[in-house]
Amino acid sequence: MKSALFTGAAVTLGLLLASIGSAQANAASPAAAGSSAAAHQPTAQARQHGIEKAGDAYMGWLSNNTMTPATAAPAVMAPAATVEGIDVASHQGNVDWTAQWNAGRRFAYVKASEGNYYTNPYFAQQYNGSYNVGMIRGAYHFATPNDSSGANQATYFLAHGGGWSRDGKTLPGALDIEYNPYGATCYGLSASAMVSWIRDFANTYKAKTGRDVPIYTNLDWWTRCTGNSTAFNTTNPLWVAKYASSPGTLPGGWGFHTIWQYSSTPIDQDRFNGDMSRLQALANG
Repeated sequence: MKSALFTGAAVTLGLLLASIGSAQANAASPAAAGSSAAAHQPTAQARQHGIEKAGDAYMGWLSNNTMTPATAAPAVMAPAATVEGIDVASHQGNVDWTAQWNAGRRFAYVKASEGNYYTNPYFAQQYNGSYNVGMIRGAYHFATPNDSSGANQATYFLAHGGGWSRDGKTLPGALDIEYNPYGATCYGLSASAMVSWIRDFANTYKAKTGRDVPIYTNLDWWTRCTGNSTAFNTTNPLWVAKYASSPGTLPGGWGFHTIWQYSSTPIDQDRFNGDMSRLQALANG
């Protein structure tokens, strides 16, 4: 059991990190970074999914169009134990966390950053609000591998709310690596270059936190853009996107998924592949 002093310090640290991310949002936003905004004009397809400017990208933005959305939680086949959660970004604005808790959600991932030019202006409300209502929470980074190195973006993520502490309520930061809403699907990188970029991000994050980042992706993108690489399936937890009644075939030779994003209705819904004790173990490292 953590001491009251340690727990209080961890909460204070979380609040401080979130405040820093929020305070720097204006400086890091596309409006303040004109060159970044000019270089990240959303495609017509991305605009159809609510991505109007640089920084608007969110988990599963194209999956919502290429997979059949589930309108209700898929059935849980006994004796499997699971925990329900959600992921949010600036699109959700200020979240009613009490309502989400009452709906049975017990964990949340919050978008903290994108590329090396954007931070979520709602990060403080979302990250601290989920924590304060009792959820286990974590932050995620939307990768744009054509902008800068994996190490650069991991460092940016860590500086804007993506850190981790062993307080039992903070999940390791996650890497959202998926379809490019601003141009070429694979960001102009070859499969080998993409694998190297992901490894650079993952290694940098682990060197600074001691944690392996969960990787959010889907079978189609991972196959197209990494050659269905198996380089991460023994180290990094898989967060798979599949809007169907089951996670289906997993990418990259992963033997199992850790988190499954199964719907975007009425909000991005996720299911942890284990009971609460295993989710807490993931948080504690």
